[in-house]
Amino acid sequence: MESLTPLSNFFSAIEKDYRISITHIGIYAALLQFRMDKGLINPIQVFSFEIMYLAKISAPTTYLKCVKELSEYGYIKYEPSFKRNKGSKVYFIDPEN
Repeated sequence: MESLTPLSNFFSAIEKDYRISITHIGIYAALLQFRMDKGLINPIQVFSFEIMYLAKISAPTTYLKCVKELSEYGYIKYEPSFKRNKGSKVYFIDPEN
C-alpha cells in the first residue's frame, strides 16, 4: 500500500484546488504509474506519447497544457527537452510539503 501514498497525497492536495480537472488527474496518475514502472526514480524521463497512451489522451495540445499547468501549480516540475530523441524530465514534488 506504500505505493499509493504519492497518489493519496496528490488527492489530498487537490481537494480544494478548483483548477485541477479530471484530465490533470489522469495525467498525474499516468506519470506516477510510469514512475513506478521505472523503479520510483525521480526525475523520470518521458516522451509525451508514453503518458498520453497511459492517460487515454489523444490530443498532444491537451497533454502539454495539463503538464505545464501541473508544473505551474507546483505538483510536478516539468523540463521539456525540445529534442525528438530525448524525453522531457518530470520531477515529482511532494504535495504535502
